Amino acid sequence: MAMEPLATKGNYLHIYDFRVEPGREEEFIALFDEFDYSDGNPMHKSAAQVKDGVLCRDTTDPQRFFLIAEWSDIKEHARIRAILAEEIRPAFISLIEGRRFVPTYAEVVSSTPDHILNQPE
Repeated sequence: MAMEPLATKGNYLHIYDFRVEPGREEEFIALFDEFDYSDGNPMHKSAAQVKDGVLCRDTTDPQRFFLIAEWSDIKEHARIRAILAEEIRPAFISLIEGRRFVPTYAEVVSSTPDHILNQPE
């Protein structure tokens, strides 16, 4: 079985943990996708973004979502995030409870080493 680590040691993950207004979850997903995959998303133009983000939904609470991506520079992510929050203001944020869309940053301190990944099957 081929393995690939979720993230690389020394990089960072941003982890957003938020809830969407009840009954607006599908609308949120549609608005998020519309913005995220548009040319207007400055996150995707940054060389500091290592792996594109994934939007995840809690399996036990349909209002709870997580957004996770890998970056090489969290200061660059924070700079672009400020532009999103203060200037662009994507429509999907209006559906988040409390309108709070702020990540937790986590440093990747361990990931599967190459000698393990490259072992023959």
